[in-house]
Amino acid sequence: MIRTICLFLYYGFARYLPHSNAPYSFGAKQIRYVLCRKLFMKIGKNVNIERLVFFRFGSNIEIGDNTGLGINCYISNAKIGNNVMMGPDVLYIDSHHRFDRTDVPMMEQGNAPEKKLIIGDDVWIGSRVIILPGVSIGNGAIVGAGAVVTRDVPDWAIVAGNPARIVRYRIAVP
Repeated sequence: MIRTICLFLYYGFARYLPHSNAPYSFGAKQIRYVLCRKLFMKIGKNVNIERLVFFRFGSNIEIGDNTGLGINCYISNAKIGNNVMMGPDVLYIDSHHRFDRTDVPMMEQGNAPEKKLIIGDDVWIGSRVIILPGVSIGNGAIVGAGAVVTRDVPDWAIVAGNPARIVRYRIAVP
């Protein structure tokens, strides 16, 4: 019952409050945090859920300490580490339509099983990044703005482009 009330309050009210740093935010960051504590599987300390973030029911989301979800992000079925920065309009797609049969239209084949997104610690995901199902993003990685992540991103890698490719590493990789 409490969970249902929190969902109603988040999607009916808190989601539309001003962004966290606005001088007229009226405690929006704290309100969204308190509601998400009841909705998410796990949520760490000092987590910032910005305005317009959509996460479906939130019951399969884990977020570590000092992490922020940017304005208008769409995320579900995810395990997100500590100290993760996520820019605005990040989209994680956890499932896609099945297309393996040619005798049945794709729209009638249903969805493939959902896959969990795993994001390590100390990760920066730029604006308007699209992440496809089942991808893991390693510790210390940077995903450039507008990238389409189709494969796992290794630790300390900087990726960019469509599809996202490794541009370089933040540290010397053995």
